Amino acid sequence: MPWWSWRPGSASGNEPDTGGEVAVQSTVRVGVPAQREPARTGVPSDLSTPGAADPVVAPVSLARIGKALDMLDIRFLADGGGSLLAMWERHAVLFTLEGPDDEILVMRARPHATVPPDWADRAYRVVNEWNHTRRFCKAYVGDPTERGQLPIYAELQVPLAAGAHDALLVEMLDCGAAVATSFVDWLHDEGALL
Repeated sequence: MPWWSWRPGSASGNEPDTGGEVAVQSTVRVGVPAQREPARTGVPSDLSTPGAADPVVAPVSLARIGKALDMLDIRFLADGGGSLLAMWERHAVLFTLEGPDDEILVMRARPHATVPPDWADRAYRVVNEWNHTRRFCKAYVGDPTERGQLPIYAELQVPLAAGAHDALLVEMLDCGAAVATSFVDWLHDEGALL
C-alpha cells in the first residue's frame, strides 16, 4: 500500500492526492538525452547544461552545507559542535547532520516566539493543521522551556548516505529555508498562534 493518500473521486481511484496541484508526467525517449532545466538557486549553470558532464555525487558534510548556504546568500553561524545556525527576523534554522554516520541532513526551524502553556490545546490543533495540509516539513510542539513556554518547531530530515551533488544539496537547503519561513509566517498570520 502506498504511503500517500489517494484523491477521492479520481477516474481510476489510483491517483495520488497532490493537494490540488496538477501532477506533471514527463516522457523520456530512449536514446535521446533528457533536457535539464537551468538551476534557479545560483548553482553554476554548467551543472545543468545539457551535454555537460554529470555532476559529482559526494558525501554531505558540514563544510559542503556551509558552501551551499553561502551560494544561497544565507548567513549563518557555526556553533563548533557540528551545527550551523541561520537567523531571520521571526525564526532561526539549525542545519546539521545526524544519524550514526552523520548521513541525515536535518533542517530544524524554531520561531523566536513561544506559546503560553494555557494555549497548549490550540498549539496542537494549529500544528496538526499544518501537518495535514502542507508538504516538506513536519511541525511539532516542543517540550516546555525553563520558563514554562511551549516552543514550536518545523523539521525536515533527508537521508543522504549515498551522497548528493552540489545542485541537489543547494535545492534541498533552499527548500528547507523557504518552507521554514512560510511555516513561521503562517503561524503568525493564518494559524494565528504566534
